[in-house]
Amino acid sequence: MGSYTRIENALRDGLLSFPITDMDENGQFNAVTFTDRLESFVTYGVSSVFVAGGTGEFFSLSREEYKQIVEITAKTINGRIPTVSSVGRSIPEAIEFAKMAEVAGIDALLLMPPYLTECAKSGVMEYAKAIMQNTKLPVIYYNRANGILSAEQIQKLADACPNFIALKDGTGNMEEINTTIKSIGDRLVYIGGVPTAEIISEAYLSIGVNTYSSAVFNFVPKLATHFYKSLRAGDKEKVNLIIKEFFVPFIQLRNKRQGYSVSLIKAGAKLIGKSAGNVRSPLEMPSEDELVELQRIIDKAEELIK
Repeated sequence: MGSYTRIENALRDGLLSFPITDMDENGQFNAVTFTDRLESFVTYGVSSVFVAGGTGEFFSLSREEYKQIVEITAKTINGRIPTVSSVGRSIPEAIEFAKMAEVAGIDALLLMPPYLTECAKSGVMEYAKAIMQNTKLPVIYYNRANGILSAEQIQKLADACPNFIALKDGTGNMEEINTTIKSIGDRLVYIGGVPTAEIISEAYLSIGVNTYSSAVFNFVPKLATHFYKSLRAGDKEKVNLIIKEFFVPFIQLRNKRQGYSVSLIKAGAKLIGKSAGNVRSPLEMPSEDELVELQRIIDKAEELIK
């Protein structure tokens, strides 16, 4: 395996951005607006860009759409910052998607939890190992949902797979993630990855998780960047204010319906004039009343960065 220093450094410090996937009015992938979105992300100084992730509706994308996304991403970003794309589903599909990402010029992979709803942790570890050992790219493992591994299992996976470089925590279980960090140490990079991770970013930071995935960056990039800088600077007053005035109301709205951690992001993008179309079923877009509420939250974001 080659040196992964550049991608590891990008994951270790700096805001991680997860762009939504653009669809047109007919629900088909929109390459033009997606390209524009990627370009706008780079201008805000994010440390890396994760495409076709959870926020990017990975599980709703076709093989051809995924291929277009990784090719457009590599071409548009053109080495300015590291790029990451997701893989998962079945093992053959994950390996195929990994190869597409590799050929396109993507820098690393985010391995999603397996599709199967019920499976033994030992089976999950074998699933992850099979995928990691069949790609040359460095891999970030997403410890979430039915793919949650213990510290001991993560250590075994790291021992078996030199290209396993980072763990993205999707549990929010501070006891478990701290146990993992203290047990494994700097063999891996650790990333916060719960939905709307900003809400527990202080807790993450206290145990050495310096960065996280920001979905709200899609529609409030200035606030997302301002919050991250305030967090890293130790400005507790500003951090508390933004959490209270923006993130708490946003999370209360997000919790009204399952899937809103993605749907509200697309709705927010539409409200600021950077529409990426609607989410694909089984996700649903917010109601008119909820859109009014989301607009109020966006307006508050503007006030908080003044």
